[in-house]
Amino acid sequence: MTQRIPLQNLTTEAAVEHHTPASKPQQLGHIYVREMRGFFQRIRRRSNWLLMALYFGLPWINWGDRPLVWFDLSAQEFHLFAATFYPQDFILLTWILVLCAFGLFLITVVAGRVWCGYSCPQSVWTFLFIWFEHRLEGPRHRRIRRDKAPRSLNTLWRKVAKHSAWLLIALATGVAFVGYFTPIRALVVDLFALDVHPLALFWVGFFTLFTYLNAGWLRHQVCLHMCPYARFQSAMFDANTLIVSYDAARGEPRRNTHQKGAEATRVGDCIDCELCVQVCPTGIDIRDGLQYECIGCAACVDACDSVMARVNKPLGLIRYTTERALEGKITRFWRPQLFVYAGALLSMVALLIGFLNARVPIDVEVARDRQALFESAEDGHIVNYYNVTLRNQDTQVHRYALTATGLPGLRLRGMDTIEVAAFETRHLRVSLTADGELLTQPSHPVELRFVALDDPSITNVSETRFLGPLRSE
Repeated sequence: MTQRIPLQNLTTEAAVEHHTPASKPQQLGHIYVREMRGFFQRIRRRSNWLLMALYFGLPWINWGDRPLVWFDLSAQEFHLFAATFYPQDFILLTWILVLCAFGLFLITVVAGRVWCGYSCPQSVWTFLFIWFEHRLEGPRHRRIRRDKAPRSLNTLWRKVAKHSAWLLIALATGVAFVGYFTPIRALVVDLFALDVHPLALFWVGFFTLFTYLNAGWLRHQVCLHMCPYARFQSAMFDANTLIVSYDAARGEPRRNTHQKGAEATRVGDCIDCELCVQVCPTGIDIRDGLQYECIGCAACVDACDSVMARVNKPLGLIRYTTERALEGKITRFWRPQLFVYAGALLSMVALLIGFLNARVPIDVEVARDRQALFESAEDGHIVNYYNVTLRNQDTQVHRYALTATGLPGLRLRGMDTIEVAAFETRHLRVSLTADGELLTQPSHPVELRFVALDDPSITNVSETRFLGPLRSE
């Protein structure tokens, strides 16, 4: 149900603010955003609460003996749910980021900037800060009055309470962010004990200040002047893109406009209450047409619908629609750029799934021992040493068998099997020996093969070199 607002309140608030014309919003100054309820705002609030619950909750959930999501930089392990990734899997991160970019492009072509209005972290935290501002400082017209009036104790305690709430939210945001890189339970204990690591303390402080400034003070300036998406998203719009639009053919001329001549015989549905401007978080007037500052949050849609309900006019004077629909034409959903983005997105998803399915849950790094190129034994054999890093990327324990091939009589000295726990990393020093008489050149290619005894499909073959003395002709 749309929020009902008495018509007399609209003119009262407009008189309180004495702002500049709606076509020239004060985008560089403070914007007094009016709280609005309605269908789209319920969707936005529920999606915002869900996103914040995920952000703050994921670091506290454990998967076995480790956090569910944990980017362990010291061990160079990145745990995402049941999977563990390593620096050599960085290509996967790049792939996922490109995948997200194409997904955003596809959404933009179809529905404009719904990402900005409903899911962008800047918007989510800004709306949260505005929610506390409404609760602690009162409705919009009261905030305007208090800011224009001389300072009083009532105004002071409200300001202090508001900024205290903002700082607490910002602090929780900073702690949660650092909690993705260090176990959050230990981090919180260390914070209360004032025994936190200086690096962790720096990043908690940095993101606390960053969140407080962005969501509390900068707000719309981030969307207007710092976000690159606001600048290039219009290049993906076309006449069939779903956007928040004002139906000028139905709304003009406005009722409060001084009409003359033939225009005096007709009055549009817009009563020029400027409620759509008052609820806009970026301070624009949607009646001026499509603007890059619009984040598609639909606050103006709910505001206008509430007024239309009060004046017994059809809803949808401001609505989600397309330019073609406003011109009375049929909107075309399927169009070339949509096929291009959808095809690219589906292709990358298929390739990513295929790559993950083919990914063998074992990683091996082989590095030659740098202390000596080789050793010559008394019996004429040549010995080479290698430092091996073996990672079990599977969710269960495996025992691996190690073999070496590439030279006649090549033998492995020491243990030839090793057990590695799930997601464990083991470091080995492996030695290979070969008959010096069979070495025809100073460097021979050899292979170290690791095979899981319980699952032969888990195999890793690493190439290296076996060095020997330089023989004279």
